Amino acid sequence: MKIGKYEFQVPGKTYIMGILNVTPDSFSDGGKFNETDRALSHAEEMIAQGASIIDVGGESTRPGHTKITAEEEIRRVIPVIREIRSRFDLPISLDTYHSETARAGIEEGVDLINDIWGLKADPAMAGVIARYGVACCLMHNRGQAVYADFMNDVAADLSECIRLAEKAGIAEDKIILDPGIGFGKTYEQNLELMNGLEELHMFGYPILLGTSRKSMIGNALDLPVGERLEGTIATSVIGVMKGCSFLRVHDVKENLRAVRMTEAILHAGK
Repeated sequence: MKIGKYEFQVPGKTYIMGILNVTPDSFSDGGKFNETDRALSHAEEMIAQGASIIDVGGESTRPGHTKITAEEEIRRVIPVIREIRSRFDLPISLDTYHSETARAGIEEGVDLINDIWGLKADPAMAGVIARYGVACCLMHNRGQAVYADFMNDVAADLSECIRLAEKAGIAEDKIILDPGIGFGKTYEQNLELMNGLEELHMFGYPILLGTSRKSMIGNALDLPVGERLEGTIATSVIGVMKGCSFLRVHDVKENLRAVRMTEAILHAGK
């Protein structure tokens, strides 16, 4: 698929999306990169370590986060997006569910809209993505972790996201799906979804997996946010083995090494 002018070999290869939170309150790195110079320095570091995409986010989406207006989100992300686009040659993803923010970001050079509500939070979002012809990542999410038949319900929810995209005219080759680990799911449901990731290939779209430092790992290992690297790498390896095309991570170098090792094994003798 193409994200902006950039070609990605999917399926067949797994790419790293580096997380750049320009927020004061993200669960893992809130306040570390919410000044433009520090954000750019971190983006440069992740690119040097092998990130294929930089995902810029201006609103924390951790459990219990404080929602902000689109205006505040735009104020946070646009200076960073503008500088990344002028300095670096790679796709920029914008993590937002506000159509106003998406439009502002695209006009500054954003190539992909990463919507944690899968087009369901803002009725104008799908139309903005379709109008500009950018790629999008549609994540599974629910307000509460209540399901009648968990895996089938996740699939049904994602089907609705895809229907919204198709209705708006978003091209099939511009869609990525995200199972939404850590969003609207219990600890046990997150583990079940990780174990059944391959079922999401039924839709025929590339899959992005975002597990980096999340509570699923903290609960499994009884570890705080700052000590979840090894657990994240384990989920990244499983993601590669189950055919995920993109991994959204904080620790680019370590996860990319794990990806390359896993791919070397999987492709041996082929």
